Amino acid sequence: MDDSLSALGEQDGWKVDEFAARVHYRGADDYYSIEYYEPSHCVLYWKVKGDGDVAVPVGRGTVPGPLRERVRQDLDAAGIDPTVEGRDL
Repeated sequence: MDDSLSALGEQDGWKVDEFAARVHYRGADDYYSIEYYEPSHCVLYWKVKGDGDVAVPVGRGTVPGPLRERVRQDLDAAGIDPTVEGRDL
């Protein structure tokens, strides 16, 4: 596991699982699961519906700006280039 991935796991709410890290956030009325994949240096956003049994991938343009900024701050604090948050897949 990369040291920066371990450092991301130390950020509030983040959990590391081998080559990825995940965090769950709640917006006004929406729930999101955010995943960072270390091998490909990419961030994926999932909107979680209902009781958490259903999640659908969503584009960054639909994710609230403050949530995206929080993710960039967490990445930066872990030593990961925060611009990967905006990287097109």
